[in-house]
Amino acid sequence: MTEGKRKESSFREYKKNAAREALSRAAVRLVVERGLENVRVEDIAAEVGVSPRTFNNYFSSKEEAVCSVGVDRRAQLLDALRARPEDEPVVEAVTGALLGLCAAGSPDVAYLARVRAATQNPGVWGEYLKAHVAVEEAMTEEIARRSGTDPATDLYPRLFAGAVSSAMRVAIAHWTKQTWQGSFPSLIAHVLDQLLAGMPAPAKTEGPDAAPQLAAAR
Repeated sequence: MTEGKRKESSFREYKKNAAREALSRAAVRLVVERGLENVRVEDIAAEVGVSPRTFNNYFSSKEEAVCSVGVDRRAQLLDALRARPEDEPVVEAVTGALLGLCAAGSPDVAYLARVRAATQNPGVWGEYLKAHVAVEEAMTEEIARRSGTDPATDLYPRLFAGAVSSAMRVAIAHWTKQTWQGSFPSLIAHVLDQLLAGMPAPAKTEGPDAAPQLAAAR
């Protein structure tokens, strides 16, 4: 691919991401203001100045649009993990991916408050949980691959994936209280330090019928 083609492709991707974010933000605002039952896809699309068909190119429902900010952040973490060096130990790979992602910028506290209010609706919450589980399952598979463990028999990959996801949620919730004196990446690093103090490296799975393995002492 030529340099011109790469730039054109990057610009198209930037426009797609910007449109997706604009639709998500519009959905969150309208749901908070009106309630989920009083918001249509047509309303969200009109807020951004696009057609409902364009909305459907990005989201399958208004519920998906509302909860996409949290789901997208976890999906970005998965992409960042997959991009880490193959020979990097799994703990360093996961923490490096998360810290690198957070270095891009701090969450908008006011927007997070609106998202939290919007996701309290049972319909939105159900969509959020469904998407969250799908991303966490993919994270489990990647951690298992990197650590040489089998998620069917070993607790480690699923436990680590769930712990990292929970750590992100706890850090973001704490950030919204505006009591942390440092930067958002420093908060993430602090949460990870506490988490990893009790997350030793795993023993590799020995075979398809192996029992769950105890982690090796650090």
